Amino acid sequence: MPYQSTTQGDTMANNYQQVTRDISAALAEIRKEVPDVLKGFNGMAQAASREGVLSHKNKELIAMAIAITARCEGCLGYHAQTLVKLGVTRQEFMEMLGVAVYMGGGPSLMTAAEALMAFEEFAETKK
Repeated sequence: MPYQSTTQGDTMANNYQQVTRDISAALAEIRKEVPDVLKGFNGMAQAASREGVLSHKNKELIAMAIAITARCEGCLGYHAQTLVKLGVTRQEFMEMLGVAVYMGGGPSLMTAAEALMAFEEFAETKK
């Protein structure tokens, strides 16, 4: 079954939980067609996120900052969800937003606002 987006296409109107569900459905289609590529990507993601000198939480904060500067809407949802699960506080999240905006300028400021919306949406559903 081909992937069908249920989002509005307007990032500011998107529900990030729905965005992540939609992208997960599309990724499932890709996984069927090129399983080795997705297996390799997932292995890389797990290795990069593993606890080391940097904690998993710090690595996810870095990943979110990169997602903001790359303006990756799907990444915002997935990393916001993971950051909430890892117990990141709103203050930690806001400091990361500051670094992302510093590194990415005005467009990153707009994406930082979207990232905050995603984080708060997942945090609200955790309560």
